[in-house]
Amino acid sequence: MILGMSTETFTLIHVVISLAALVSGLVVMYGLLGGKKLDGWTMTFLSTMILTDLTGYFFPTAHLLPSQIVGAVSLLVLAVAIVARYRFHLAGAARSTYVISAVIAVYLDAFVAVVQAFLKVPSLHALAPTQSEPPFAIAQGLLLLLFVGLGIAAAKKFRIVPLPIAAASR
Repeated sequence: MILGMSTETFTLIHVVISLAALVSGLVVMYGLLGGKKLDGWTMTFLSTMILTDLTGYFFPTAHLLPSQIVGAVSLLVLAVAIVARYRFHLAGAARSTYVISAVIAVYLDAFVAVVQAFLKVPSLHALAPTQSEPPFAIAQGLLLLLFVGLGIAAAKKFRIVPLPIAAASR
């Protein structure tokens, strides 16, 4: 039992929250690539990412796990994103800081999703049963390259503050 729920129920809730965080994070990244803040999606992304990181600590374990370290890093990155977004309102360097930290947070969630896929999906598990085999390394390497590329593009696109339509037409 975890928080009064069966482990299976708690795991399902954790997975649903994690998937919501990943999807909303990808939507936010799409917005960044278009120079848009997407306020509602951003709030959903940040809150579900925090929830997925926190719920990960409720699973019983005898020792510190790599997933818990990733969760701690993610929480730190999310704190930076929240401060840049809501305290500094994306002014100056806070704009790039927000983009970089948001992209890292989505990447970390995607990284864990790939790890879980190789653990739980039989055909992937057969390719890399210990996650030290080349298919796992290739998948994680491609994921990293994808997010580095998206992060660079998002930082460039979101850096420019669009002018209001009336000001742009003068």
